Amino acid sequence: MPELKRFVREAATDEATRVIVFESAVPGFFAAHVDASYGADPVGFMALGANDSGHDGLNPMQHLVASVRALPQVTIAKLRGYLRGGGNELAMATDLRYAAAGETWLGQIEGRMGIVPGGGGTQLLARAIGRSRTLEAVLTADLYDTATAQLYGWVTRAVPAGDLDAVVGAIAQRIGSRLPSQILAAKAAVDPATGGDRLDDDLRVEAAALAHVYPAPPSVEKRMNAALADGLQTPRNERDLEAFLDRY
Repeated sequence: MPELKRFVREAATDEATRVIVFESAVPGFFAAHVDASYGADPVGFMALGANDSGHDGLNPMQHLVASVRALPQVTIAKLRGYLRGGGNELAMATDLRYAAAGETWLGQIEGRMGIVPGGGGTQLLARAIGRSRTLEAVLTADLYDTATAQLYGWVTRAVPAGDLDAVVGAIAQRIGSRLPSQILAAKAAVDPATGGDRLDDDLRVEAAALAHVYPAPPSVEKRMNAALADGLQTPRNERDLEAFLDRY
């Protein structure tokens, strides 16, 4: 998270860059959830924001997504593999999201961890897919395939997996050919229509709601520590994380 924050700070003042594409170097995963060990370490979690500035009153993950959302460039998430929790929140902070059909799965896993999304998930999802579908995603903590995600508006578009690189590359090139002033004008015009101009205020509402369940009560902390000791955050168990957590 601190490395992503540093990148975003640098990108924010990079006038030569017009489009930023986020993609994973890890096969099978776009980005995992926030480290579950922070469930029992709120002090350590807040320390991840030691170098944050702007977006006052937000926790470190909220600060990251707000900073990505505020970038002057168009941001694109190229999605393959699993993204849950904080990984999904990072993707939701981007302007455009293209997913490899049949090879991408999305979810907000926090409900199975005894909490609720607290890194922008409730606010960013609600803006994209509406109230009822956001409540469904948050309270079931289920995993969604690309067909459902596209139907909901969770992703901009699902494309055949073999075409993803070419599709994203072509869109990035086309947007990158626009004047920086055009990109800024488009984002400035669209954001108020989707609540983007009040995101920081709404994230503070999310932070206040998170305080009802985080830090987690001792019973949840005990359950999560047992799951961590049993290999919660290993690639094998992360692939079927919902079933793994349901054992605890």
